[in-house]
Amino acid sequence: MTLRWIKHAVTFSVISLITFPASAQDDKLAVVASFSIIGDFAYQVGGDHIELDTLVGPDGDAHVYEPKPADAMALARADVVLTNGLELEGFMNRLVTASGTEADIVTLTDHVQTREEPGGGHYHFVNGEAIFHAGAHDPHAWQSVVNAKIYVEGIREAFCAADADGCEQYEANAERYLAELDTLDSEIRDSIAALPESNRTVVVGHSAFGYYEAEYGIRFLSPQGVSTESEASAADVAGLIRQMREANARGIFAENISDSRLVEQIAREAGIDVAGVLYSDALSPAGGPAPDYLTMMRHNTHAITSALASD
Repeated sequence: MTLRWIKHAVTFSVISLITFPASAQDDKLAVVASFSIIGDFAYQVGGDHIELDTLVGPDGDAHVYEPKPADAMALARADVVLTNGLELEGFMNRLVTASGTEADIVTLTDHVQTREEPGGGHYHFVNGEAIFHAGAHDPHAWQSVVNAKIYVEGIREAFCAADADGCEQYEANAERYLAELDTLDSEIRDSIAALPESNRTVVVGHSAFGYYEAEYGIRFLSPQGVSTESEASAADVAGLIRQMREANARGIFAENISDSRLVEQIAREAGIDVAGVLYSDALSPAGGPAPDYLTMMRHNTHAITSALASD
């Protein structure tokens, strides 16, 4: 998809908006969220007062997403654009430029205490290949509920700044949701506190859970850095399995957004079963195990603690 084509699509959309009557939704705050987890936060705060477009949907990977003309059109008519930042959405800068949007671009990690990325980035497995995503800081800050509250507070401020008339409702919605996040945070801490200190290590497909690890005390091993080839060598896998045994890792998980072949290879070599799927960078579709952030975090925590509590 070329930048020229996206610009052409945006020009056409602007002509369409001038030519045709305004919709009944024009009085709503037009919001674009970069991916599904931020989209859920935006909905929780905005409710029926916003018209929401989410660029990278359920099970989608924002690391490798390629924007479409419709995405540029959504930005062109937006009042507020919500992004994660920390180089998660590599497509966003060029999409903002192509769209010509005058929306407020809000980076929700601006007030988060970020973690440095070991090695300046991390690998992500796509179609059997290890793709390196460079970045000085770990972008997956939402994996700590404490940070999720910072995202929500930033969204509340952005919506109030863009729509003063709706601010009272945004504040009420945010307060309700922040209380639900407090409850969730306590639930996760209580679940993990019940585990022996020696049983708190699992394996995941890519390094997306560093903030969860720092906040809640679960150690995540990852094949990130094990190999930059489509399949890890026998020596690579043996090294990770040795690490797993030394750390008493009792669960290995695939991810909803990532190629599971390397995880399955490691599980076979280790002689254990894949314990399930964790939701790292995207929600599930509606009706799935993780259609919203609260459910996602509960699903992940239950899957992890169940695997670690098993004999």
